[in-house]
Amino acid sequence: MNVTVIGAGNIGGALVRGWSKRGKDINITVSGVHIEKLNKIKDDCPNIDITTDDNDAIKVADVIIIAVKPWQVETVIKDIKGNLKSTQTLVSLAAGITLEQIGDMLRNNGCQIPATFYVIPNIAAEFCESMTFISAAEGVDTSIINKVDALFKIVGDTFVCPEKLVAPGMLMASCGIAYVMRFLRVQTEAGVEMGFYPPDALKIAIQTMKGAAELLHQTGEHPEQAIDRVTTPGGYTIKGLNEMDHAGFNSAVIRVFKTGL
Repeated sequence: MNVTVIGAGNIGGALVRGWSKRGKDINITVSGVHIEKLNKIKDDCPNIDITTDDNDAIKVADVIIIAVKPWQVETVIKDIKGNLKSTQTLVSLAAGITLEQIGDMLRNNGCQIPATFYVIPNIAAEFCESMTFISAAEGVDTSIINKVDALFKIVGDTFVCPEKLVAPGMLMASCGIAYVMRFLRVQTEAGVEMGFYPPDALKIAIQTMKGAAELLHQTGEHPEQAIDRVTTPGGYTIKGLNEMDHAGFNSAVIRVFKTGL
């Protein structure tokens, strides 16, 4: 499969680095305006091709990934309209740009209409641990949906969903990755206050988070089931959980995730 990524920023770079590690049958071309960013990705991924010419990059692409800021999407479409083919697959990663808007951009610029997708991964794609949400335009063949799903499964887990769930998914997994990191930061600060050096406290916090996630992943338990297993009567855990409740932890987290809706 020939994949072209237009945009060499954080998310485009993360995807390319992830695919470069595990995508054995993927030929990757990255196009961008900043040669220094392209060279940095090339240094990390010698097996890819780079160019500053979007049209050259898409000529033999099976899948075209538009990984630019939302306000730059139409500029990219205008630039590549002469070489975009209906037999290709177009994937937009631009948050908030709907499939209807992308379709309008394509039609208004006289483009052939490829199979079109709205996809939201996160930066953990670089380490093949993204949670990616995939929505296809109306009428896209199931075989193409499966192809795009398989492509993003290389860099983590995926959720193929109606477009209305992409924004909530972004809040949970793309914004959510920052919220998780903030929790880890606070846990680290607590560790420092209790006597650990910062690097040691961060290491402990990260491993604790990994362990909790893997436990739920492997057992399929509801979080409350696992919590009950480490909560003893009168113990530190229940006291700490109750302090979280007293401080409005649950309500605050829910409000955080709903900020973008």
